[in-house]
Amino acid sequence: MDRNTLIGLLLMFGIIAGSFYLMKPSDVEIKKEQVLQDSLARVKKGLAPLTDSTKANTQLGATQEAKPLDSAALKLPFGSAKFGTEKIITVENDKIIAKISSKGGRVKSVQLKGETNFNGKPLVLFEGDHNRFGLKFNVAGENINTNDLFFTSEDADVKITGEDSKSIKLQLAYGADQYIEYVYTIKGNGFNLGLDINTKGIQNKIDQKTIALDWETILLQKEQNIDSERQKSTIYYKEAGNVDHLSEAKDEEKELKEKVEWIAFKQHYFSNILSSKTGFTTADVNVKTTIESDVVKLYAATARLDYATQKDNSYSLNFFFGPNQYKTLKAEGHDFHKIINMGWGPMRWINQFITVPVFDFLDNFHLSYGIVILVLTLLLKLVLSPLTYKSYLSMAKMRVLKPQLDEIKAKVGEDNAVLLQQEQMKLYKTAGVNPLGGCLPLVLQMPFTIAFFYFFPNLFELRGESFLFMKDMSTYDTLFSFAPIFGVNHVSLMCVLMTLTTLLTTWYNNATSGATGQMKYIGYIMPLIFFFVLNSFPAGLNYYYFLSAILTFLTQLIIRSMVNDDKILAKLEDNKKNPKVQKKSSFQSRMEEAMRQAQQNKK
Repeated sequence: MDRNTLIGLLLMFGIIAGSFYLMKPSDVEIKKEQVLQDSLARVKKGLAPLTDSTKANTQLGATQEAKPLDSAALKLPFGSAKFGTEKIITVENDKIIAKISSKGGRVKSVQLKGETNFNGKPLVLFEGDHNRFGLKFNVAGENINTNDLFFTSEDADVKITGEDSKSIKLQLAYGADQYIEYVYTIKGNGFNLGLDINTKGIQNKIDQKTIALDWETILLQKEQNIDSERQKSTIYYKEAGNVDHLSEAKDEEKELKEKVEWIAFKQHYFSNILSSKTGFTTADVNVKTTIESDVVKLYAATARLDYATQKDNSYSLNFFFGPNQYKTLKAEGHDFHKIINMGWGPMRWINQFITVPVFDFLDNFHLSYGIVILVLTLLLKLVLSPLTYKSYLSMAKMRVLKPQLDEIKAKVGEDNAVLLQQEQMKLYKTAGVNPLGGCLPLVLQMPFTIAFFYFFPNLFELRGESFLFMKDMSTYDTLFSFAPIFGVNHVSLMCVLMTLTTLLTTWYNNATSGATGQMKYIGYIMPLIFFFVLNSFPAGLNYYYFLSAILTFLTQLIIRSMVNDDKILAKLEDNKKNPKVQKKSSFQSRMEEAMRQAQQNKK
């Protein structure tokens, strides 16, 4: 087996393994299949099939009607607060409409103004009893959860704009001059809703060093591709100054043992972030998937707050209800922008320090985002053009040397692979050619290609933006749909165009480089594999890859017209007569030494 065959087989194995990984069933699909199999097993045993209990599980707390008064219950701690009628107070500014419920004193729903779901309905982050929020503690042997108790308030609805701000107060009575108070503050602009929690006169009633703040939310589908939405949704948090997150691919729970500054229930393009000025002492967080078709994930966090039994206690919290837009989160501070996945290592640096600033600069011209991506791609190709030229020139050198390489192969024979490689390396050395010269420039370009793979699917600006036949560049475009086949139920036109253009570029590369054997065909297999991988990815990403492939092809045509094979061959022949050119590189020296050792071992 020669080197090319081995490399080809390894690449094919890697592509197949990667395809299996990318196309593996999600947690939701696994759970659905498990429910189905369990139901079938029960039917075979003559039992009733399992009912879908998930809906019951996802109801965090059904709205309860006012309970009839119970004299015994009234005597318990916060007894009178167990009875009441729910009152809704609406607070509204330029960005959000939040409804505050007297039951639990919690935020019952939040609507983002100017935003819609994929189906055109107003975008509501959560509503009804899909959000639970309350303090948990023990008083006189009674477990209290303020989420289930009725607060009282004399305040009415609030609507403000500009730089104004307004507060509303809700109180949870324990006794005369003894209560827990929630003070919500909203400013005229921005996505923030402040919350100050004050305890008055109950410090000796609660004998604990900390009290728990319980927050649970169900987030429903907002994007066309819910599978992609689930893959980009999880809990982020800032613990001990570092931003981290739970798994996006599976259910996970974690105990945060150091001080936590904020916790974010992140959905693909929107987030609910709860922060504390003094920080939470510790916290437990967990995220789960469900088989409900329209539920993205279930989020839960229990954060602990320091509690002093010698004085009244106050806590300054803040909710951020808004988009995962890099510049918006960056302006909020506290490292909120790190909940946007910009990639890892060099890819993150490229996106954070190059791609984002350039994109924001182009965005200031108020161009169509299709044009912005075109200009961004042109600038990238222009910057990388010296590497592209160097890569093409190296391939041209290899191409003009091919007749001499064929002569060496005919002379030495293919049976002695080590000697064959030695003779080939000798030719490269005398001609002054680096056999890896065509690969290294391409490798240096890879971080930019991978960086954009993270950038465009997480780019909020593309959400709902149309261009040409793409109705929404933040999700896939549909050429036609059909019944699911191996999880695929549509064909993306932009992905088809991207694949065809990549195949054309591959054909041209093979024709100009003289590629043969397995390497030639692998170049055609990879675009086809990536078609199935990228078919459900955002149209904006496939549009970038389409433009990149076209510009690469045009660049190569231009370089081809500038390069003369006869002149290159003449230069290489001159190099053979120049001892300075024939000086070995460190790479060539290592390769020759390795082959020499292999030849001796063979003897």
